Amino acid sequence: QLALTDADRLKLLAPRKGKLRAVLDTDTYNEIDDQFALVQAILSPERIQLEAIYACPFFNSRSTGPGDGMELSYGEILALLERLDVKSEGFVYRGVTDYVGFDKKPLEAPAVDDLIARARSASIDDPLYVIAIGAISNIASALLKAPDIIDRTVVVWLGGNSLEWPNQKEFNLKQDIGGTQVLFDSGVPLVILPCWGVVSHLHSTVPEIERYVEPYGEIGKFLAMRFKEYADDHTGWAKEIWDMAAVAWLIDDSWTPSVLVPTPIMTDNLTYSTDRSRHLMRYVTYVERNPIMQDFIAKLQAFAKKA
Repeated sequence: QLALTDADRLKLLAPRKGKLRAVLDTDTYNEIDDQFALVQAILSPERIQLEAIYACPFFNSRSTGPGDGMELSYGEILALLERLDVKSEGFVYRGVTDYVGFDKKPLEAPAVDDLIARARSASIDDPLYVIAIGAISNIASALLKAPDIIDRTVVVWLGGNSLEWPNQKEFNLKQDIGGTQVLFDSGVPLVILPCWGVVSHLHSTVPEIERYVEPYGEIGKFLAMRFKEYADDHTGWAKEIWDMAAVAWLIDDSWTPSVLVPTPIMTDNLTYSTDRSRHLMRYVTYVERNPIMQDFIAKLQAFAKKA
């Protein structure tokens, strides 16, 4: 493993001004939040220079297995880009079709090779931000295959729960525990946005979506459809839009206050163990829900007016 000096790690973990090079790694079909995050990233070119989107695996009631989840996500990415009038060729890549798992062997996929190539073209002064909003399998594969990329890459991952939470049985994390161990142990500069206890505060409701999202273009209609079909009864119902938080950290880090803490040890039984001598990571402690939603709504409406 290549060592990253403490000074270099702190430099990479510090929020930066200006335009940031980024790629988005997403299990887009798994839920309704990746769609919102992807749209916000695409509509924030003043801050996020989005160079590629990777489909990552997922397995739940919405797929027949991790590979099917990746393929469904790939299709969902294309459906979103079409409504945003963005060409997908040379921009969207299929990811791995399984989890890295406890074998910790890199898996092959176009997304993995593209990530490595882009990371190698980055530098400590202009790093590649990897916005990760699904299982970490594509990124873990890249880190295993090319450990040299850790000194020019920052992984911004929505994964796990808060450090105080009794367990880490969070969807993105628990799908690939071995991949998560690779991420935490690789030494790559890491920004973690925990789900329960932190990002669980970032949600919306059907009336809000119907008023501020649905009327705005084909993309607004599509996002509203995905949001509403997630539940049969919308009475008193709010839905977390978790993944927007990872994009929000790049747009304006004041919306996602954070501290530096030692990177936890990921145990095999889905809990965190602490070793205070471990390398530091940036840990988001809270999300400012309102400015994140206001930014998203303003950009969506501006896009619809132009279209």
